[in-house]
Amino acid sequence: MGEKMNLTFDELRDRVEAIFRNAGLNAIQSGPLASVIARAERDACKSHGIYRVEGILRTVKAGKVKPDAVPELATQPDSAIVRVDAKGGFSNPAVELGVPAVAVQARKHGLAALVINDCTHFAALWPDVEALTEQGLAALAMCPSYSTVAPSGGKLPLLGTNPFAFGWPREGKEPYVFDFATSMAARGEIELHRRAGKALPEGWAIGPDGEPTIEPEAALAGAMLPFGGHKGSAIGTMIELLAGIMIGDLTSREALDYLGTTALAPAHGELIVAFSPQAFAAGRPGDPFARAELLFEAIAGQGARLPSQRRFAARAMSETDGIVLNEQEMQQLERLRTLGLDAVD
Repeated sequence: MGEKMNLTFDELRDRVEAIFRNAGLNAIQSGPLASVIARAERDACKSHGIYRVEGILRTVKAGKVKPDAVPELATQPDSAIVRVDAKGGFSNPAVELGVPAVAVQARKHGLAALVINDCTHFAALWPDVEALTEQGLAALAMCPSYSTVAPSGGKLPLLGTNPFAFGWPREGKEPYVFDFATSMAARGEIELHRRAGKALPEGWAIGPDGEPTIEPEAALAGAMLPFGGHKGSAIGTMIELLAGIMIGDLTSREALDYLGTTALAPAHGELIVAFSPQAFAAGRPGDPFARAELLFEAIAGQGARLPSQRRFAARAMSETDGIVLNEQEMQQLERLRTLGLDAVD
């Protein structure tokens, strides 16, 4: 059995950032990307951790994202809409730039929206909503992807996995956060099953012939299925409308047409909506945060688990014991650092 290495968050982030800098990304792009990947590994979210590094490099090498992009913030004093033009770069630097501004506007207006345009997206959405819960705000985040999901009743990929996340702040505790794809699973989960030689759970996907499959290869060549049948399909379509068409950016079908492949990180936009619970509850009895705690306690009192609790437990363990990578993962990071863009097709 191969040896394992325990890294601090900063050590892992620095290793990943070195890979990106060596591949030609500027500091504005490489820092936020390395941070979000390290956060995923810290929280045991392997499908959005260092596994994503190769895809990022592949997308840069294909010329489908600008490694030297400098996002630009645009706000109007009386507008609740904050817009960041990612300038063809990745979404994470644009989110970092826009979050402080949208937080100001949310406190001023009660709610505000952060619109990210012209970005490439690969990460989970929980870091985006947690950036706002840390400031005492509730938040929604959503984005299209590229067409890999068949609508309910259909047999061809049309919708994206179209993730959707929500966060609610809790004083002295980890926030209430959920983040999920509107497909039965994230596409990265199917790829991890393929790499591990594991069959998929039934109901996740259909093959190129439109028939159900548990084979990862067939699923990747066919289409994933929406969760909850027509319900997931409807929510996925809503995200195409709100976080694609409404903000003037690409739908999942348009993103796939632009890329020509699902081997690269998708290009589209992102929509984040921030809420001030105090502003919405103003003039009504009770403190919204105290009332929320009563709800959470009632849920836990039935033996149910709040979402993200496993992730937060993994985070606590990583902060104490370090982030554990196996020998193969460490060798892969070193290979990517050494070879840069030459490490990928």
